[in-house]
Order: sequence, then C-alpha cells, then structure tokens
Amino acid sequence: MAQITKDMIISDIIAVDRGVIPILMQAGMHCIGCPSAQGESLAEAAFVHGMDADKLVEDINAYLAN
Repeated sequence: MAQITKDMIISDIIAVDRGVIPILMQAGMHCIGCPSAQGESLAEAAFVHGMDADKLVEDINAYLAN
C-alpha cells in the first residue's frame, strides 16, 4: 500500500494515484495542474492555501488504504 507524506511533491503524489486529485480539489487546492505543483511539496502548498497539511495527508492515505 502506497503512503504519502506532507514532504512529497504534489505531482509525485498524483503519480501514485490520480484519484487523490478530487481530495486535493475538495480541500480547496485547485491549482493541481499549475507549474507550482511540479515542484511544491504538499506542506508548502497547504501553507500557501491556509490548509492543514496533516489533515490532507490523513485523508489521502485513508483513500489509498482503500
């Protein structure tokens, strides 16, 4: 089972399973396809968007576990 961390780059997270895209978008991270996603960690993006990175990691890993 794949697991992600908040230090992973967003594009790498999406490469693990494209099904995480709706989770990120539902959380308010609508710039999934923007150039920043190619080099920005989940923690960095969460900070910029005022999100809780730990909650996102929890949600994504719960999805991946299923």
